[in-house]
Amino acid sequence: MSVKGNILVADDDAAIRTVLNQALSRAGHVVRVTSSASTLWRWVAAGEGDLVITDVVMPDENAFDMLPRIKKARPDLPVVVMSAQNTFMTAIRASETGAYEYLPKPFDLTELLGIVSRALAEPRRPKIEQRAEEQLEAMPLVGRSAAMQDIYRMLARMMQTDLTVMISGESGTGKELVARALHEYGRRRGGPFVAINMAAIPRDLIESELFGHEKGAFTGAQNRSSGRFEQAEGGTLFLDEIGDMPMEAQTRLLRVLQQGEYTTVGGRTPIRTDVRIVAATNKDLRAAINQGLFREDLFYRLNVVPLRLPGLRERAEDIPDLVRHFFKQGEKEGLEAKRISVAGLELMKRYPWPGNVRELENLVRRLAALYPQDEISAEVIEAELKTGETAVVPDGDALIPDNLSIGQAVEHYLQRYFASFAGELPPAGLYDRILAEVEYPLVLASMTATRGNQIKAAELLGLNRNTLRKKIRELGVNVYKSAR
Repeated sequence: MSVKGNILVADDDAAIRTVLNQALSRAGHVVRVTSSASTLWRWVAAGEGDLVITDVVMPDENAFDMLPRIKKARPDLPVVVMSAQNTFMTAIRASETGAYEYLPKPFDLTELLGIVSRALAEPRRPKIEQRAEEQLEAMPLVGRSAAMQDIYRMLARMMQTDLTVMISGESGTGKELVARALHEYGRRRGGPFVAINMAAIPRDLIESELFGHEKGAFTGAQNRSSGRFEQAEGGTLFLDEIGDMPMEAQTRLLRVLQQGEYTTVGGRTPIRTDVRIVAATNKDLRAAINQGLFREDLFYRLNVVPLRLPGLRERAEDIPDLVRHFFKQGEKEGLEAKRISVAGLELMKRYPWPGNVRELENLVRRLAALYPQDEISAEVIEAELKTGETAVVPDGDALIPDNLSIGQAVEHYLQRYFASFAGELPPAGLYDRILAEVEYPLVLASMTATRGNQIKAAELLGLNRNTLRKKIRELGVNVYKSAR
């Protein structure tokens, strides 16, 4: 049975006030609405209301400026803040100023009613910690899509905890960026942030890199060396590409997570450790478990809070914001101010971005450095994306060379994959990584060649139709389909 309460609503938009008043009243709550922050504060100060729902930007005061006063006067009063300024920093400010929940506009009424029910049933008293305004101006994550809003809210909840987080996603989606945000905006920001990429270290050196070694522990160990756990003490240890960790190191890591201590290579004395673990992978760890390549007990220790980052093709509506962000970064580095035409941005939204945000950033930097015009045209964008070989599918989401065989399309895709590293070599473990990267364009090219016919595409690939359907869903393949 849901708890009913007296709810105070503040928003300068009359339509939103009406919608909220009707929806909350139908749910059995008593509702008072206002268009001003001063009236809301007067009600709160007088002891009215069991819950507050307020917009951030009000005509007379910003809700983030008022929230500390509300929490000081009535610390157990839940406050739900809504905002059309749907950025990562909005979610962070909502969390840090003591909001019970943050909802991006436009919001889902069912979700809002669920939040209200939970808040009334279990009011909580979040910790308040003010941050310098200049710190809040730095935006480590960019995007206003629904997928990114979910990530922002999840991160805001995780900032003031030490829970272990497992970040999954394709290469280039920003897994380390998210890990750094968890650290830099969390309660461990005073400690070090230490990152280690399992795929970039020789397998026989990983244990030494993680836990350190004693003098004489192995050939070449002429002195004692500290490991990443020791270096990260009191802070955050980011274990990137955790799926490439060898079994022996997995066993030692499991002991750390279970007992909070480790021994150096060649050492005997247990060392207590206090670090927050954030892991990341672009592999399917459950499949690795079935293949005997990853410990199931370690997976569950690491996967306390799973966080999946979408590929850029899954949030194409964020591309204009990302482009502006990367252009501004270029200006700070001395590059000319640029913009991309509306038609050019539409082309970019329809491109599949196999290298994800990393590939987009490299493209934007190249555009800023190489092209003198203030506005980059669609013709330039098309040439950059496909080196003049691309035919744009008229009504679909996929860009694919229409004059290439499937094998040539895969080769073309891999060339872009290598190019996304801007002349540098990709991380170690290339064989497995490339196998994973090939799957998307192979399925995409097959579906395009068969004009979206899954039965024919499955036959072409030699797959069961259900298997193909599952891969299309998991990979997020978007294919232009002709009239059925």
